[in-house]
Amino acid sequence: MRHWRGSRWLATEVLTSILLSSPPQITFYEGKCFSGRKLEVCGTCSSFQQRGFPHRVNSIRVQSGAWVCFDHPELHGQQFVLEHGEYPHWQRWNGRGDRMGSCRPVGMHGQHYRIQLFEGSCFSGRSMELTEDCSCLRGRGWEQPHVNAVRVYGDGAWVLYEEPNYGGRMYVVERGEFGNFRAWQGFSANVQSVRRVINYF
Repeated sequence: MRHWRGSRWLATEVLTSILLSSPPQITFYEGKCFSGRKLEVCGTCSSFQQRGFPHRVNSIRVQSGAWVCFDHPELHGQQFVLEHGEYPHWQRWNGRGDRMGSCRPVGMHGQHYRIQLFEGSCFSGRSMELTEDCSCLRGRGWEQPHVNAVRVYGDGAWVLYEEPNYGGRMYVVERGEFGNFRAWQGFSANVQSVRRVINYF
């Protein structure tokens, strides 16, 4: 029975239903402040160049969904997580330049978030579970600055950051198992903060 939650539960379920039934949409612009040529995408795009768009992106609008973008084609290279909203300059998505070559929508299956971090690869060693954002793993008793394996049990996606306070390179992990840092295309096992991807609307 869910009567005690009332309208709050109903609103959450309705919003989730709308999201899951609506296609994600993102628009890339060659110039700053949404100027110049544009590329509209509603699903995975493995190469901007194959769509006739240059690898230079200086502003982005995310109309719906959440996205992970890559600075190289074929969904490789440095990752950038973009949620619903406007990004008038590449610095707004923590980019180191205007290069971007591919993108895909971030999967979402519901509103329940749960992640387990492991100190060793292949899910070995010490572990810690989280259901909320954590700006500093060390502050939660995680002594090492690295994470070598991850299990995502919940419905939503997470972002792993190399530095505390959601800084440095970022990596998206969705529901599933990642036995080592290469499984999430990490440059290294450094992970010092994590957060949920929640702004899909």
